[in-house]
Amino acid sequence: MPNGKNAQRPETTGPFHRAPRKRYPWRIALAVLGTVLVVAVAAVGIFAFSLTRAFDGGTEKISNAYPKEASRPKAITAPQGAATPSSAQGAVPAGQAQNILLLGSDTKGATGTQLANVSDEHSDTLMVVHVPADHKNLYVMAILRDSLVEVPGHGHAKIRTAISLGGVPLAVQTVETLLGARIDHVAVVNFSGFEQVTDALGGVDINNPISFDSDHLKGHHFDKGSQHLTGAEAVAFARERAAFQDGDVQRVRNQQLLISGLLMGAMRNSMLSDPVKTSGLLGTVTPFLAVDDGLNSAYLASLAWALRDVPEKQVTFFMMPIAGSEASSDGQAIVHVDWARLAVVQQGFQTDTLAAYDRELKTMR
Repeated sequence: MPNGKNAQRPETTGPFHRAPRKRYPWRIALAVLGTVLVVAVAAVGIFAFSLTRAFDGGTEKISNAYPKEASRPKAITAPQGAATPSSAQGAVPAGQAQNILLLGSDTKGATGTQLANVSDEHSDTLMVVHVPADHKNLYVMAILRDSLVEVPGHGHAKIRTAISLGGVPLAVQTVETLLGARIDHVAVVNFSGFEQVTDALGGVDINNPISFDSDHLKGHHFDKGSQHLTGAEAVAFARERAAFQDGDVQRVRNQQLLISGLLMGAMRNSMLSDPVKTSGLLGTVTPFLAVDDGLNSAYLASLAWALRDVPEKQVTFFMMPIAGSEASSDGQAIVHVDWARLAVVQQGFQTDTLAAYDRELKTMR
């Protein structure tokens, strides 16, 4: 467990009972900002010039994003006998699966070095995007922020505390330890720009599965069924957890709905096939995004080309298996990992065979 200056923030103490949930103003969907960028680029492609100008020039760079090499898993190569794409595109290694970690920072500060050098903050949302070596599918796994895991050097703690205890490198190491698989790239998102991004797309269309009164947009009710959301409404929809019996689980599902909605909206508006529109969209996103040095326009353009034929139905969203949750006496939620079921997912990441468990994983689509 964390100690020293972090000891005043216990994560697992006291008898468990239902307690009031704390409110975090910047709790918004990383999935919607980070994953929609990766999935959209992969799905339809973006002109290299527009990417170079808008993405490379606008994103903050994380100069030291990874733990020491000796502590890291090896890169994932394609299963023996599997067909692998050519390396002609250069940026995406041929014959290697890719894992991209997306971290949502709940920092209230401005953009700039506060994203890359975030401290005393928690990663409110965590996603791992898995790109198989054969480039035939795409998998996006959500990790619930209150999952109790091993944080290297700090014992068992909530996974969201890793970034506050050791910055981006420790967050990467924690996820690599959890999955036994290498993280190839990492991005940190400040959610304060999410509303502008949604409005830049003209809003987002979703099919809401559960009606609820918003806890974050006072006086607003989200009806069940088809909805067109503005930026402010989408922020509230993505942040909601108090209205649901299963809290963060439904919140993750709602985030996935928004990913699909934003992606489809961008495609309908030709946003991602027009260099001018793309540049404008990325210009809205990038001030709130920090990436490792290798997650650049060349890599994204190469990834887009490699995944150009992947249909929407081959993009699978799922959640890391959990065995239930509890609330501590000081009001903190604790999520227990289902280690038996996770072992199957770990093997999928480690051997690039997530497709073998496709039926189970699609329960979160």
